[in-house]
Amino acid sequence: MVENTDSKPIDIDVIILSYARNEDLQKVTLNALESLENSEDPGKVRFHAVVIESNKELKPYQYPFSKTVYPWQRFGYHRYMNIGIGMTRSKYICIANNDLIFHKGWATEILNAFSNDPELQSVSPACSIHHPEHGTTLNSGLHYGYEVRKELVGWCILFKRDMLKITGKLDPAFKFWFADNDYANTLEKYKLKHALVTSSVVDHLESRTLKTKSTKEQLELTSRERFYYEYKWQGRSYLSYLNNIRKFYKNLRKIR
Repeated sequence: MVENTDSKPIDIDVIILSYARNEDLQKVTLNALESLENSEDPGKVRFHAVVIESNKELKPYQYPFSKTVYPWQRFGYHRYMNIGIGMTRSKYICIANNDLIFHKGWATEILNAFSNDPELQSVSPACSIHHPEHGTTLNSGLHYGYEVRKELVGWCILFKRDMLKITGKLDPAFKFWFADNDYANTLEKYKLKHALVTSSVVDHLESRTLKTKSTKEQLELTSRERFYYEYKWQGRSYLSYLNNIRKFYKNLRKIR
């Protein structure tokens, strides 16, 4: 169990990316924040939520239970997460999508996992929809590993801030797709332990924001990242990477 000898709440920074381009997507972010706020006793676990909002037309709107910022920089999943991380100071950092529902006690279960295994650096909570459908039973202990969408789910990751002293910042070259693969490979490269905490539940509503984008926008956010991933992690030459990017944008211009 989590030991809190000084009776002060344990602080967790939660960085949430949002693109509320319509009222329905704004409601998705609001639901996530409300469930986050109600998920723990604030006397024991205290959240410091930062919403990085991509829809500049909402400015200066502030989401409840959080600080909302509107970056001037062009969108990038890791780039925006780094902005939020740089604004915060707590020992624990959670990077999260906006299309989530946080269940009661999710963070306490994760803190217990860290307490029971001091070498554990990074975790993901389980999704009560996704994981049982893919063969992982809730409340079945810690599942160690780095497999994306199994032990490591990109929509919600919680890690110790000190880990960044080893890995450095999240790679801003990953603007959306393969960001979780890059994170997983980085952990494995440095032999940093990661686990799925199956007693911690955060449900994912499956890419609500991405599905509102055009085919062209989705391709730019997804396909392009594969070429950089192959260059960084799979031995593709830099010249080959540049050539693939050139062909990609040539084909992209043909899509209306």
